[in-house]
Parts: sequence; C-alpha cells; structure tokens
Amino acid sequence: MSEKGDVQILRELARAYREIAANPVQEERRKLWLDQNSLRATRVPVLATFGMWNVWCREVFADAAMKTREPFYREYERMLRLWLFQASVGDDTVLEPWIMVAAKQCRDWGQVWGLQLKNSGTVEEGGSWKFTAPLVEWSDMARLSPPPHELDEAETAQNAARLGEAIGDLLPINVERGPMCQGFVGDLSYHVAQLRGLEQLMIDMYESPKELHGLMAFLRDGVLANQRGAEAAGDVGATSQHNQCHTYADATARPAANRRGLKRGQLWNFMAAQEFELISPAMHDEFLLQYQMPIMKEWGLSAYGCCENLTQKIEMLRKVPNLRIIAVSPRADVRRCAEQIGRDYVMSWRPSPADMVCCQFDEKMIRRIIREGLEASRGCIRHVHLKDIETVQGEPDRLQRWVKIVREVAEEEAG
Repeated sequence: MSEKGDVQILRELARAYREIAANPVQEERRKLWLDQNSLRATRVPVLATFGMWNVWCREVFADAAMKTREPFYREYERMLRLWLFQASVGDDTVLEPWIMVAAKQCRDWGQVWGLQLKNSGTVEEGGSWKFTAPLVEWSDMARLSPPPHELDEAETAQNAARLGEAIGDLLPINVERGPMCQGFVGDLSYHVAQLRGLEQLMIDMYESPKELHGLMAFLRDGVLANQRGAEAAGDVGATSQHNQCHTYADATARPAANRRGLKRGQLWNFMAAQEFELISPAMHDEFLLQYQMPIMKEWGLSAYGCCENLTQKIEMLRKVPNLRIIAVSPRADVRRCAEQIGRDYVMSWRPSPADMVCCQFDEKMIRRIIREGLEASRGCIRHVHLKDIETVQGEPDRLQRWVKIVREVAEEEAG
C-alpha cells in the first residue's frame, strides 16, 4: 500500500474519532471528574482502561490487524483504533479532541539513569521475567547519571509535521514536551527496584541503610532536576499531568493541547509504591515516602498508588499535603480503606480484573463483588476502575457488559 493509502486510512479514523470527541457526553464526563476530583459528591464514575501493555490488546490490535503499512502511520492508526474501541466500551473515559505526539526524549525508558536496565526470563507472550540489576556493588553508583531534560528537537518536529500533514486539519496535533521523570519513571520505587533488584532492595534496608539512603537521595534529586529543567524550558504543559483517571479539578489546569509554560503547582502528579507493598509502613516512610514527598510538594495535586495494597499505609500518606486520590487495589481491604479515607480523599477502587473479566464472566459474582465494595465504601467519594486487564478470553465485549453491570449496581446502591 502506498503512503497515500496509509494517510487515507488514518484520515477516515481521525474523522470518526473527531465526531466522538465532539459529542456533548465528553463535556458531561469532564464535569463529572472535575466535581469528583474537587471532592464534591457525584454518581460513581466507572473506568475500564487498557492498552498495548495488556496481552489481549497486543493480540487484537497487533500489526497484523492494522491496515496501514508504514510503521509511523501504523502507530497512530493503532492509537485511534484503541480510542474508538474505548468509546464503544461506554465507560466514563474522556476522549479529548486532539492526538498526541510525544517529544523524542534523549534517554529512553530503560536508560533513564545512564545505565541500560535489563530483564531476564521467558520470552513467551504474557510470561514472567525478573530484573537484572546493574547496581551489583554500591561502588557501581559512580556509573549513574541524572536524567537531563533534553529533547531531540529535529525528530520531534519531523514527527509532528508528518502527522500534521496527514490529519492536522482534522485533529490538533498536541506535542507533549513534559519531563521524562513522571509517573512510574518518577516515583522512585520502580527504578530503585530495577537498579538494585527487588530482593536485594529489601535486604539493603537492614544491611546497608546508609548506602540505600544515599541512592534514594540521588534518585530524588535527579527526578527534581529533570522536572525543574522541563519547567524552566517552558515545556511543562496542560497535558503533562497524570493521576490514573482524569486530571480535571478546581485546583489544577484543565487539559488542553499545546498549552505550555505552566508550573508544576498547576498540575497533577502521580506516585506509586508497588515494589514496596511488602515493606512495613515505617520502612516505607523511611526509605521511600520521605524521598517522594519533596517531589510531590512541587505539584498541585497528587494521586498515590497503583496495584499495591495500601490498607496499612493510609495514615502514613496523610502527611502528603496535596494528596487527593488514594488507590484501593484488588488485594486491599475495601472497608478498612474506606473507613480511613472517608471524604478527605477520592477513593479509587480497583476490583480484581480476574474476578471481573479475565478468567470468566460471571455476572452474579460481578454484581456481588461490586455491591459489597460499594456498600463498604458508602459515604466516600469514590470511583470504580477496572485495570490491568491481561486477557478477556477472546471476548472484548466483556468490557461493555462489565460497565453496564457496574452502572446498574451503582444506581441501585445510590437509590
């Protein structure tokens, strides 16, 4: 297929997406998230999120399923098809009226700290793996270097121009130039476990606390420098923010395409501590939270947690002055978390995807689990977020059906 044919495919998808993004329901959803994230009572928002990090998406939206042939166009075809499928799910995801081009960072995900991170394990799709830690000895810290805010301007401009020529008259091209060290790349937990090794990290807390504190301080300072560099360059924008749901709130800037020159204090920050799940609250505080806090304080609002069980750590998290969202993962005690969270924060409840859609589709069980969770969290400001969906057993329509069930149960509970 010619490049002209690829562009035509992309334009057809862009037109379809533009129509969906212009639907008034998107503004209703923005208002829903604005109210909830501003701690105003709302109906229970429902999210089902997924992407090419999930096995079923890598199957359904694989290269073989795409119609374009040029790799550059294929990635944006895939992006648009994923968004169109998201629209069909019918959850409360806001589909924004632009398409994003990520600026080319001069360091990639696996070289943030100047060393190449590697994994070992099976190559089977969906199989397991483990970190191959490069910091074997503490003297290896001399090989680390902090990540600068440095973009490949030529490649970034070329990519934006090429996509703009193809569909820029249909959708604005939002060039995201924000700092590399955000989300998992900036939460410290993810990279300290990869650099040192998860088991060794736990041993270090007992055997080498001084050295571990030195490493955490180095990582903290590197993340802060990277973020400050992006801010000083005027590259922090209204889409340079994350909270694992939607970044609408009274206290933060409304997401918008190509609105840059903002300060971190106008935006959302996301932090997690998945690798510290089995660490006690005291050691979590000592070896992680005290290093995350200076980063979080620079931002307007913070969301904390992903898949880790924070049941025993919510009181510890109260010291974060701008904390707004707390994750309640599948392994957490929903009732105990709700009692501690109250209406002081948004409770992001994540029921187990295995129970919801991954291992079967048992409507009675789904209704029971959702009903029990909503009853346990009654009075809280909460949403239900289905994530980490590795498989739907060949039935993608399970997601639409799940959203419908959760909405029905939430309406019954509210009534």
